[in-house]
Amino acid sequence: MDLSLPYRLQNLIGGSFLPPAEDRWIDILNPATGIVTGALPDSTAADVAAAVSAAQAAFPSWSVLPAEERFRILNRIAALIEEHQEELAIAETNDNGKPLWLSRRVDIPRASANFRFFATGIMHFAGESHSMEDKAINYTLRQPLGVVGCISPWNLPLYLFTWKIAPALAAGNCVVAKPSEVTPATAYLLGRICVEAGLPAGVLNILHGTGPSCGEAIVAHPAIKAISFTGSTRAGARIASIAAPVFKKLSLELGGKNPNIIFADCDWEKMMTTTIQSSFANQGQICLCGSRILVEESIYARFKTDFLQRVADLTVGDPMDAGTKQGALVSRVHFDKVMAGIERARQEGGNVLCGGKPVHPEGRCAGGYFIEPTVIEGLGPHCDTNTEEIFGPVVTLQPFRTTEEALQLANAGQYGLSATIWTQDISRANQVGAKLEAGIVWINCWLLRDLRTPFGGTRNSGVGREGGWEALRFFTEAKNICVEL
Repeated sequence: MDLSLPYRLQNLIGGSFLPPAEDRWIDILNPATGIVTGALPDSTAADVAAAVSAAQAAFPSWSVLPAEERFRILNRIAALIEEHQEELAIAETNDNGKPLWLSRRVDIPRASANFRFFATGIMHFAGESHSMEDKAINYTLRQPLGVVGCISPWNLPLYLFTWKIAPALAAGNCVVAKPSEVTPATAYLLGRICVEAGLPAGVLNILHGTGPSCGEAIVAHPAIKAISFTGSTRAGARIASIAAPVFKKLSLELGGKNPNIIFADCDWEKMMTTTIQSSFANQGQICLCGSRILVEESIYARFKTDFLQRVADLTVGDPMDAGTKQGALVSRVHFDKVMAGIERARQEGGNVLCGGKPVHPEGRCAGGYFIEPTVIEGLGPHCDTNTEEIFGPVVTLQPFRTTEEALQLANAGQYGLSATIWTQDISRANQVGAKLEAGIVWINCWLLRDLRTPFGGTRNSGVGREGGWEALRFFTEAKNICVEL
């Protein structure tokens, strides 16, 4: 199968690749070069209506297809992603700006794993039964919802797109999905793969376009029964305002401003190596990055010296080069947002210890959107820099004296997605973990993910959970049947 990208991408509707109904197009830019590389559909409600109709037509047969058959098709999709890993990784890096080694090592393998995990999971997904002694038997059916909407972000394009689509399909739903308009390439290629794998026409429909013109039409369409969304808290609030009054099921994985709590008794080398990763992986454009580093006062000076030395060694440049540690930010708009966040930190009195400036590589990336890894100290827990999500290669340092103070700093702000704890005292680790207002807590590690576990945040970081049985429960409706004996 040839996975070369055409200049103009098309929507996948009813098993066919089609141009947008209104013949409107959006430029695709490579963020490492700033050069236009193609165009994607600027889809509207008309495209959404066509996709929903195709999904509705496909649902009756797909929803009753035996789990073994759904497993076979989804497993074939996983195999084809693996077979075309290199083409997908290159497309992801050209779209997103992340280093190619990262796309190869994380993004594309995880996309394949998502399909394989849920393909297998549906074979083991079961309902419950409850006996009322000699009176009755109750049993619970888990039935697909119908047509569902999946909207994913630009930071981990194929990784998070498949994280939503795979469980929805496995559970027997038909899907209308929208990737970010900033990073559309691998979603388009996934459509090609799904057709090749034998996924029936209309079961998965992929629409390209903006949030206001395409995303909102998906959310508002009355035939779409549930919305799974990952993105900003602002966009999540808008989606909820549309979906909640008509009682659609919602799963919202939103922003984060995650604390990384470092106690003096940590494993120093492991902590330092991982903290560099958790601070700047994917240019800090991961909702799980630890952007607020809280360090016990007795080791604060040592930490700052060692950390800054290691940050200085991070090579920023062409994401296609094997030696690059930090690639480009995803777009000019996001570049400007991150630079504004750094300037706001200065205005709030923050001390920029390193970074804080654009990077202008030579050669083909001279026009790209690069920013130095940036470390800031001297700001309190309630300033904008420590409460608002910057979502770039920017971290702040804050010292603490006691465990209680560490918890106060960690729980400050509006978000509650994830947290990391570094200590050799496992009792303290468990006690702190239980008191953190976060949906995910890592102890002496970061981004170690078991796909069976629930994933999601508290407070302004979202509603609901994804992953494992939680995802399959979200994409099904529970029906209790009571049989009198």
